[in-house]
Amino acid sequence: MTGRSLRPLGGVLAAMAVSLTGTRVSAIALPWFVLVTTGSAVQTGLVAFCEMAPYVLVKALSGPLVDRVGPRRISWITDVVSAAATGAVVALHGVDALAFGPLLGMVAVIGAARGPGDLAKEIMVPEAAERGLVPLERATGLAGVTERLAGTVGPAAGGALVALLGPLAGLGVSAACFALGSVIVAWALPAGVGLSPGVGDQAPGVGHRASAREERAGYWRRFAQGCRFLRGERLLLALIVMIGVTNLLDAAFASVLLPVWGRESGHGPAMIGVNSGVMGLAAVGGSLVAAAVAHRMRRRVVFFVAFLIAGAPRFLILAVDAPVWAMVAVFAVSGFSGGFLNPILAAVWYERVPRHLLGRVSALGDSVGYMGIPLGGLVAGAALAWAGLAPVLVACGAAYFLATNVTALRPEWREMDRLRGRGRPAVPDGAGTAG
Repeated sequence: MTGRSLRPLGGVLAAMAVSLTGTRVSAIALPWFVLVTTGSAVQTGLVAFCEMAPYVLVKALSGPLVDRVGPRRISWITDVVSAAATGAVVALHGVDALAFGPLLGMVAVIGAARGPGDLAKEIMVPEAAERGLVPLERATGLAGVTERLAGTVGPAAGGALVALLGPLAGLGVSAACFALGSVIVAWALPAGVGLSPGVGDQAPGVGHRASAREERAGYWRRFAQGCRFLRGERLLLALIVMIGVTNLLDAAFASVLLPVWGRESGHGPAMIGVNSGVMGLAAVGGSLVAAAVAHRMRRRVVFFVAFLIAGAPRFLILAVDAPVWAMVAVFAVSGFSGGFLNPILAAVWYERVPRHLLGRVSALGDSVGYMGIPLGGLVAGAALAWAGLAPVLVACGAAYFLATNVTALRPEWREMDRLRGRGRPAVPDGAGTAG
């Protein structure tokens, strides 16, 4: 590295912003498009499944390919594919040639492309931060701000576009966002950013150069190397299990418990929107603070205190007959605390995984962490039918506390601060290191 350059980090963040915004707009426009054109809730659900199932599956399997080809190249290629598939939906519908079967196929292509595309942008962050001499927590904090802003602005923009101009306008904007993301990655990022495995310097916290033997390894050998490394990392395994449990509980909360609470309490969708909006905006603020100061804080303490505040209180406040101001305050504080989580989690992940293994290990970790999301609604629905809303909210809050704070007593969590600011020792080909 020959000097500081903020262009790579700015390019990665800009590409993340426009691509994630396109994804969020599409998440509003596509289901509404299917619903108004078919009138079938079943077909709408099938379209959602055809997008998310390939997303999770392809992301899980794409890690070795991202490591082999390079995340920069994968990012702009998948953005181009996403733009083309989304634009094809708009074009075919415009000439009245869009049947439901081909629509499912194009939606599956979009989901399959978004998985490795999102992964590629995530794993370009540490090298871009290194080139800009930016602390890793600050870079991951900025990435978290970008993701949360896209999660706030995208649905709002998608809803407005669909309401004013119709769902095809929303899909057109999504296609434009994906295309712009590919242009940003190809233009703003120099070819050396994430181009291929083994190009990274021997910098602190980024691992070691891939060996010639590994560079010649085939797909399944690379996949197995990622599995072996992850199996030897007790801290990363603990993080994955924790995030898997919290994702399940968060999905249960958002998809079932919160809507049922809105109906049974009489507050309706307006209060759901207020709570969610306040929490999202507060999370953006928390991410901004984390980006500024998290690199000076003790990670383990901040991480578990943030989870203590961000998790269980949301469930418990809805289980009691609390006034509106109290609910809004709890959601705001929860969102602000939650803004500190992803920057710390990502920094720990990037420091512990060698650069040449980052794609395959991150793909495996993300996929396992996402596995609970489809189950959250099913579990919540069955629990509500058996026990009712208030007991289920209390039980979920207790489960959140146990999963995120009682587990903090385990010894592997001490590793969160131990490797901070220090390089990892080289590891043998395909081997892991004990946490």
